[in-house]
Amino acid sequence: MWVNTLLTYDSVMSTLTVNTRRAKREDSEAIAAVHDQSWQNAYSGMVPHTALNRMVQRRGAAWWATAIDRHTVILVLEIKGKLVGYATIGRNRVKTLPFDGEVYELYLLPEYQGVGLGAHLFLSAMSELKRRSLKGTVVWVLAENLPAIKFYQNAGGRQIAQGKETFDGKDLKKLAFAWD
Repeated sequence: MWVNTLLTYDSVMSTLTVNTRRAKREDSEAIAAVHDQSWQNAYSGMVPHTALNRMVQRRGAAWWATAIDRHTVILVLEIKGKLVGYATIGRNRVKTLPFDGEVYELYLLPEYQGVGLGAHLFLSAMSELKRRSLKGTVVWVLAENLPAIKFYQNAGGRQIAQGKETFDGKDLKKLAFAWD
């Protein structure tokens, strides 16, 4: 799946091509790098240090290659051929929620955040879930992750549930946002 979008910035009079596509095995190192940098940026000081490092180390290039080999749906976002973000999607894992689809993860390199690229990747993920006939989507966010909460609220998500994640004995509240 390729989605080509041309973004034109009048202030610099240049055109930037942003591509969203399904991940390939050769993307595994770049996805691991995005995962590492974006998780450290998003969760440092929120998730206990040891737990965060363990989670990041566990998801190296080999882990991502295996996920791709197993047909995990991973979408990647490229700018000028550089992989700068990814999203993982599939069936909703919480059967008590009345939504078929779930965006499990959506991350960008920190230097590419805040300029609309996350929205582009999110819309691609939502389109892919719809293409797979999954009706309604849910996303889980740690309650302390205020930038992510704002992002999903701005994308039209409504908070529908709460839960918790435990990291090295520390309970963190998480929130579910949904779209019909």
